[in-house]
Amino acid sequence: MRFSYSRTAIIALFIFLAAFTVHASDTADTAIRKVMTAQCDAWNRGDIDTFATYYKNSPETLFIGKSVRRGYDQMLASYKKGYPTREAMGVLTFTDLEVHPLDQNFAAVIGKFHLERTQAGGGNADGIFSLIFEKTPDGWKIVLDHTS
Repeated sequence: MRFSYSRTAIIALFIFLAAFTVHASDTADTAIRKVMTAQCDAWNRGDIDTFATYYKNSPETLFIGKSVRRGYDQMLASYKKGYPTREAMGVLTFTDLEVHPLDQNFAAVIGKFHLERTQAGGGNADGIFSLIFEKTPDGWKIVLDHTS
């Protein structure tokens, strides 16, 4: 069986596919930026438990900082140990966010963080991070966090 397509139909198909790809990327970008905003808001309320819900609750989740922490529970325990008080948590901001979709279910994110804290709280802290997000049934979740 032979199919015959007009040049106009082929061009229309390419335009549709390009628009669909851009829309999917925009959707991932928007959704992930909302996650980052919600995570920052939770932190600034002093709510580490809600902040952590934006990580995938899995033993495979990785957090790389001064050491490698494996699994959601170890990551959460580390946050609670490192930031035991509201003063130690300070006020978190993210800047220079770049979302790079890798496919329909994964995206890489890079950016900078700033913690505004009193001297008693540990002083200000700045750094950069790279994250890998996975699209799950519960939304976009961080599966790898490399922060320095």
